[in-house]
Amino acid sequence: MFTGVGGKESGADRFIRSRGGISRFLPCLFLLCLLILAGVSSAQSSNPTSVPEPSSNAQAPDVNPQTPDTVSNPGEEPGFVFKREVEEVVLHAIVVNDQNRLVTGLGRDNFQVYEDGKLQKVTSFRKERVPVALGILIDNSGSMLPKRAKVNEAALQLVDASQEGDRVFVVNFGDDAFLDQDYTQDVGKLKAALQRVETRGSTALYDAVIGAVNHLDRSSPLQKKILLVVTDGRDNASQATFQEVLRKLQSKNGPVLYSIALEQNDRHDAADRQSLRTLSEQTGGTAFFPSSLDEVQSIASTIARDIRSQYVIGYRSSNAHTAGAYHAIQLQANDGSNRLRVETRTGYYSGQEGSAK
Repeated sequence: MFTGVGGKESGADRFIRSRGGISRFLPCLFLLCLLILAGVSSAQSSNPTSVPEPSSNAQAPDVNPQTPDTVSNPGEEPGFVFKREVEEVVLHAIVVNDQNRLVTGLGRDNFQVYEDGKLQKVTSFRKERVPVALGILIDNSGSMLPKRAKVNEAALQLVDASQEGDRVFVVNFGDDAFLDQDYTQDVGKLKAALQRVETRGSTALYDAVIGAVNHLDRSSPLQKKILLVVTDGRDNASQATFQEVLRKLQSKNGPVLYSIALEQNDRHDAADRQSLRTLSEQTGGTAFFPSSLDEVQSIASTIARDIRSQYVIGYRSSNAHTAGAYHAIQLQANDGSNRLRVETRTGYYSGQEGSAK
């Protein structure tokens, strides 16, 4: 499924492969072929040698204009510019009241953020309208076959709720994880990728999540990152452990994870439920456990609403950081009258040399 040294790879080395297996390496091979052919041509003939374009079964990302380092929104906080800076910790948060209703009218002064128990100064704030990089990871194991039609409809509903500038990719995973469509806004391409159903084999969910996080880290031009995982079974084939995938998700400014665990046979084991709940909630996301397929579309609507109702709160840590150390985050919101609950990531690991900071 993943490529590493000596047959065993670390989480940092894992990636999701495209259909065709070696498509990730084709650009390098293509360049090497050009250099070799150019040398042969110089030595043997003055006539240019034509080299055919490499082909791949994987769907390439859409070609987009270069994403600027800043995104401004003249409709909110005039003059404010949202900057991507590696030293800033960025929190994506939703706020609900004691009746579990979204609270969307708060300002910067309504929030206080603590890291390792120490109050931090908020350096940037806005209500969420920045573009989103969304990865949709669908379990492609054998038990999912009768469920895929409704799952695909729900996934497309989430795509339909996207806005200009969003980019979505699709991963189908079983024993292996395949990037069946790279970043795009083209609904037709996404639909085709979701319909690549080859349900068989086991469920390597943790490996797929780590591969998707790596894909976001290495290739996403967008700062806001979301992963949605839909599965109906426990992880039974990953090389990665639960602790490894949790730590990967808790990298600085890592993605928010939403998960939908469909019932299989009687019910999910309590430990499986808790694993998905922990992975999601530690990143500021939510784990859903619908009792029937008919609930999946409404869940997709809830996720789309949450994504569009988030506050973006940034701060630069005043704490000393040691590579690999965990830093706990507590974000509080207060409107002066109601008890409010904030859902955001609960902490992050300081960057290590050679990894995404």
